[in-house]
Amino acid sequence: MAATGQVAGGLTAYDREVLTAVNAGAASLSFAGSGFIVLCYVLFKELRKFSFKLVFYLALSDMLCSFFSMVGDPSRGFFCYLHGYSTHFFYVASFLWTTTIAFTLHRTVVRHKTDVEDMEAMFHLYVWGTSLVVTVVRSIGNNHSHLGTWCWSQSGRAGKALHLVTFYMPLWGAILYNGFTYFQVISMLKNARRMAAGMSDRTYQSDSRAEMKALNRWGYYPLILIGSWAFSTINRIHDFIEPSHKIFWLSVLDVGTASLMGLFNSIAYGLNSSVRRAIYERLDLFWPDRLKRWFPNSSKFRNQQQESELVALTIEDEH
Repeated sequence: MAATGQVAGGLTAYDREVLTAVNAGAASLSFAGSGFIVLCYVLFKELRKFSFKLVFYLALSDMLCSFFSMVGDPSRGFFCYLHGYSTHFFYVASFLWTTTIAFTLHRTVVRHKTDVEDMEAMFHLYVWGTSLVVTVVRSIGNNHSHLGTWCWSQSGRAGKALHLVTFYMPLWGAILYNGFTYFQVISMLKNARRMAAGMSDRTYQSDSRAEMKALNRWGYYPLILIGSWAFSTINRIHDFIEPSHKIFWLSVLDVGTASLMGLFNSIAYGLNSSVRRAIYERLDLFWPDRLKRWFPNSSKFRNQQQESELVALTIEDEH
């Protein structure tokens, strides 16, 4: 490829450099965020419950995907293969782990089952097995041509259709499943707490509102995948219909939002009250007494976090 002029799909070499920089920057943020959650799981023993173990696997998938996104260089043969296979595999694994979290919440809260820990092996087979299958299927007949920061932008319509089937269909299937599942969980808990509040005093109602604030976060979880992959989906469909006309600004949004998925997941799934409380407890061991007097509300803040613990973790502890 020439150093200047047009590259595949009508993007200039400068456009490709911009896309590469955006991808590297966003992937670095995701790597830092997901790596932090992985580190917390390794360091803090109290976080090693089954529910947070699923978050750990999600963060691990995001971290590895971000790492290979930063390492992979589409302009070099071996790294193009590394970038293409690994990112596809771990991207799929990431959004499949979100479905296992949604399934666990639904089975525990709605169906009142306590056997989710026995299903861990099945979860691994489902996530890693499905990720491997769709990655292998997509590689059939693929020559790893690249466009911008993508190593797997097949030039033929058949290859692009295969891309949509092996990646975007499972992606949007996961989004629909997560949305429906969280809607059921939140609706059931709201109804249960509404009935309980009618038979309780104001103190309980105040506590219930604090808990419902934590529960309402679940409604935003499906939006992470939508926000991360909406522009990418639009870009792929546009590329399938108009392969000779690339939209640079859409490509920038595509690369940037998709590469930030790990950061979004680490904030939404990982930085819950259990993680924050564990961090504060460790900081207290090294926090000078004179500084503690400057922040007298820190203990109160930690107590409020403990009261607003996600219901999934509370239910798990009770069982």
